[in-house]
Amino acid sequence: MQTWLDETLARLIGKYDVPAASIAVFADGEVSAAAAGVLNLNTGVEATTDSIFQVGSITKLWTTTLIMQLVAEGKVDLDRPVRDYLPEFKLADEGAAAAVTPRHLLTHTGGFSGDAFTPTSRGDDGVELYVRDVVPGLAQEVPLGAGFSYNNAGFVILGRIAEVLRGKPYHELLREHIVEPLELKHVATIPDEALLYRAAHGHVSPKPGAPLQAAPIWSLVHAMAPAGALLAMSACDLIAFGRAYLDATLLDRPAIDSLWEPQVDVPPTGGFPEHLGLGWMIFSAEGGPLYGHDGGTIGQSAYFRLVPAKGVAVALLTNGGDTPALYDELVGHVLRETAGVELPKRPEPPSEPAEISPELVTGRYDGVLMSATVSVEDGEFWVLDEATSETAKVLLPEPRRTRYVPLDESRLIAAEPERGVHEVIAFREPIDGRAAYIFRGGRLTPRSD
Repeated sequence: MQTWLDETLARLIGKYDVPAASIAVFADGEVSAAAAGVLNLNTGVEATTDSIFQVGSITKLWTTTLIMQLVAEGKVDLDRPVRDYLPEFKLADEGAAAAVTPRHLLTHTGGFSGDAFTPTSRGDDGVELYVRDVVPGLAQEVPLGAGFSYNNAGFVILGRIAEVLRGKPYHELLREHIVEPLELKHVATIPDEALLYRAAHGHVSPKPGAPLQAAPIWSLVHAMAPAGALLAMSACDLIAFGRAYLDATLLDRPAIDSLWEPQVDVPPTGGFPEHLGLGWMIFSAEGGPLYGHDGGTIGQSAYFRLVPAKGVAVALLTNGGDTPALYDELVGHVLRETAGVELPKRPEPPSEPAEISPELVTGRYDGVLMSATVSVEDGEFWVLDEATSETAKVLLPEPRRTRYVPLDESRLIAAEPERGVHEVIAFREPIDGRAAYIFRGGRLTPRSD
């Protein structure tokens, strides 16, 4: 595997316009690692296997670990109200605030708005202030427990539970309870620590088809650290974290098995797993299943997979470009060769478009980051996307209009690929013939018109 990675990685990142990538693989009891490209197009610093990349929402697995360690100590019950641990906890919906549990948060079934990337403090009180000042204003978009809707704010709340029960800020908990026990060597829990390493910078396109350029910021807001705003590491250190789950060194085997038990189904869109455990995503594959998580920040994307039955772990870290296509070819080969697992093909537009009711899908759907307006013109389906926050404008500076075609009676698929992927949108819970929600990017966003 080492020879193949060394010979192939540089070619593939060139093929998919990825400035830099680092990959590490654990298989047959050995770690293979490779890196290629440049960490920052402005500086030309080359990537090495000890370079650190932001892992984004893979951080949620680290937050899950902190919570499950507290469960093991008898300090947290996943089915008790959050208010048992945060007595002043509030949401815009009092009923939801009183009933929501850590299990709801771990399974993304809290139903409140989860993407308020609102800055609070860059210090150790950032998470505390977010839960105190931002969370009380988060609207209940979906009934509590009604279904999966990806929720970053929920993991900030989990991080705050860990802070209160341990009496230390989140980044110190990561280091004390995960980094140091595993003897990890290249991990930055806060941006200041990233200066100690060769750190990757994210790259974005100012508009579709435009050349990549260095992102205007390095990280998301500090307050969202437990959800994935700050944590950065080498691919080898992420593999070491994965091995701790294969070997049951941070948690015992029954606890790990409980995390990998399906808790909630996810609408099939090709961009998310079909099931979610406790914090962990469960990916279906021929020869699978796979357990892990994906991560995305400003211009950086990360992929993390375990195949426990075969003792295999794979981590791919990148800083821009057509990363889903790189993942499919690179990680697909690795999993095929090391674990006998075949990744499923991504959805593509059908040769004969299906039938879908225009009344079901047309309308405006408003989220915290983005709004989407679905329309039908001359028999063609169009989606107008507009950023509704400053954070979202980094990724979508200008409104974007995209054509979709019916995939089946409740889903649309983009006619043209973006970054090698045809996005699929699902329409959920119809009321009087009109969808109440659009499921996109893992989120259930309510109709607003």
